[in-house]
Amino acid sequence: MFYLLLKHVILGPLLRLMFRPRIEGLEHVPDGGAAIVAGNHLSFSDHFLMPAIIKRRITFLAKAEYFTGPGLKGRLTAAFFRSAGQIPVDRSGKEAGQAAIREGLGVLRKGELLGIYPEGTRSHDGRLYKGKVGVAAMALKAQVPVVPCAMIGTFEAQPPGRKFPKFKRVTIRFGEPLDFTRYVGMDGEKAVLRAVTDEIMYAILGLSGQEYVDKYAAVVKAEEAAEAERERAAAGGKEPRRRPRMPLS
Repeated sequence: MFYLLLKHVILGPLLRLMFRPRIEGLEHVPDGGAAIVAGNHLSFSDHFLMPAIIKRRITFLAKAEYFTGPGLKGRLTAAFFRSAGQIPVDRSGKEAGQAAIREGLGVLRKGELLGIYPEGTRSHDGRLYKGKVGVAAMALKAQVPVVPCAMIGTFEAQPPGRKFPKFKRVTIRFGEPLDFTRYVGMDGEKAVLRAVTDEIMYAILGLSGQEYVDKYAAVVKAEEAAEAERERAAAGGKEPRRRPRMPLS
């Protein structure tokens, strides 16, 4: 009930007012039955924008940190994410990936829509990063189509570190469903999972027009943090000047 209240009365109208989303290809999202909607992840706002414009209820796998924050703010945040249909997933440890797959399959077995960001984390620079194979494992195990989705403009509206988004028009673009039934029964083969994941990421790339990086976003973030630490040490503890990244075309 609260999900519908958020979607149609509280959050949905507010998001439409702020972002004035241009929606393309919504007809590609099936009206019934289980399916995965796989998208790029540029902004905190993505969690709410896509559910606001999709007619059906969609459940996302969200990082567990959103549900475990301390104090009143943490409890309110957790309550909000649960009410918005988000499922907490612990991303630490060896079993993290399997836990996410189990949760996702549970949603799909009920004939519902599952939303997932194959990159595993928000892009910190607006580029599209290598996808993790969990999305492929779920698509093959559940034998469901994957609808690629591109969020365009949300990075500029709410880049990392910005608490409140700008009033800026964005585009949400859906592509034709991807059918992977030719790989049914091969979900245990790493090469197949990689090929399916890459096909999904290529479809997202075609919709978004982003620059692609064939490395995991978390790895690049860690590398850049380590490089920044080395530069600070070399500068005697002072924050070094950085050349800004050129905006994406």
